[in-house]
Amino acid sequence: MGKILRVDLTSGKISEEFPDVETLKLYLGGAGLATKFLIDEVPKGIDPLGPENKLIFMTGPLTGTPSPSTGRYCVVAKSPLTGLWGEANSAGFWGRDLKRSGFDGVIFEGISPKPVYLVTEDGKAELKDASHLWGKNTSETTRLIKEDLGDKFNVACIGIGGENLVKYAAIMNDCDKPNYGRAAGRCGMGTVMGSKKVKAIASKGNAKIEVANPEEYKVEAKKRFEWVNQSLLKMTLEVFGTATMVDLVGIKGGLPTRNFQTGVFPNIDKINGTALNETILTGRKACFACPIACGRISEIKEGKYKSSGEGPEYESIGALGSSCGVDNLEAITLAHFLCNEYGIDVISAGGSIAFAMECYEKGILTKEDTDGLEFNFGNADLLVDIIPKISKREGIGDLIAEGSRNMANKLGKDSIKFAMQVKGLELPAYDSRAAKICGLGFAVANRGGCHITGYIEGPAFLSMPFMIVENAMVGDVLSENVEDTKVNKDFEDAFGVFDSIGACKFMGMVLSSE
Repeated sequence: MGKILRVDLTSGKISEEFPDVETLKLYLGGAGLATKFLIDEVPKGIDPLGPENKLIFMTGPLTGTPSPSTGRYCVVAKSPLTGLWGEANSAGFWGRDLKRSGFDGVIFEGISPKPVYLVTEDGKAELKDASHLWGKNTSETTRLIKEDLGDKFNVACIGIGGENLVKYAAIMNDCDKPNYGRAAGRCGMGTVMGSKKVKAIASKGNAKIEVANPEEYKVEAKKRFEWVNQSLLKMTLEVFGTATMVDLVGIKGGLPTRNFQTGVFPNIDKINGTALNETILTGRKACFACPIACGRISEIKEGKYKSSGEGPEYESIGALGSSCGVDNLEAITLAHFLCNEYGIDVISAGGSIAFAMECYEKGILTKEDTDGLEFNFGNADLLVDIIPKISKREGIGDLIAEGSRNMANKLGKDSIKFAMQVKGLELPAYDSRAAKICGLGFAVANRGGCHITGYIEGPAFLSMPFMIVENAMVGDVLSENVEDTKVNKDFEDAFGVFDSIGACKFMGMVLSSE
């Protein structure tokens, strides 16, 4: 870890700083280092969308190095969705490219008087006017920036959802084609970016990413690639992607259905990994240095949902599909694409839509409230139509853009009882009634309803241990015994390291703590 860029948006001043060695030893990088900056510099009680909040992008010491799946970066700020510490994490190639441009992280502070984007290239940085980009979606923003700067720049940006301060707006990167991209999706980090009038960061460079002992690192990295290539993880994810979890979770009664009213989805065979492969899958896509390529490329060739792009993933199938009662894979996929284009989190979007559907089912929301739209569970057309309205805050979309907890607080009538969130963050696609330890994981996760703080859901529903946590066997993670649930802390500790070094948590299934 090395140079950190500090950008004062109010004044336009850009400066550089270097964390001291002792700080790096303690916090590593990534989420650890970004959180230290946030805690040290952001006062208690501030408005998440005000000038005192800071938006911190941070890579890890392994980001961009030749070890398996080391393309990740994180974004940290006070969350406008939860009011707590917020963190989002993404992969692809942009984290590597930020580092190659000469910077390990960027700290934005203040608020720009006009839309801007940051350019980092070969150790230099400047702010550029982004007025012509404001109002554009993520792929169009990426295209226009590349037209201005050159095709070799990689871009992380917000879409219309971030500009309109949708409380769960995402930051998207690698959006080189319409409907493509990877998301730093959770906690509304794109909302904070929009509040600061920052449209994008464009990065390019050829800086060599140094490691302390290059030859030894090369040997050890090669071993780890071999382990991954021989693993069940690779054999499964390269074939079905994360959609493999649809059946694995569903068979245990853990696939959230109709806003978590049940964990059993009756038409699971219409939305699982096999259905995806047999109907719309056209290719696979890998993030930086990943031997697995769990990303899906899909195309709907005809009909009203005609589209193509990157996805869907398990979480979008669960949030936009089963939790909304929708069994039309084409509609789910287009909804996923639209979330990417508008730049909103698929999990919170799906959770908030499903909550609205249950409110409609119970009569708390009526047609008069919903602009005449029928928020019935299973309404595939509604699912597709509502995402642009949420992103633009049009009509009922303005309410849904607030997230389920805020919606419940406004609607009242005990609706908070079925707002499926923890600390304001919508739950991911795992019904913890099927694996009690997952409920504990949600309850204690530091950012709210999160499955990847400790990713205890992985071994719980995969029925196999993760190598990164010693002695974490199936009986432990499925048990209701209080003593056994202590393994959740072990998972949180282990995967907290992954968030700080810039590595994908899927590697925790294969690589030991050594």
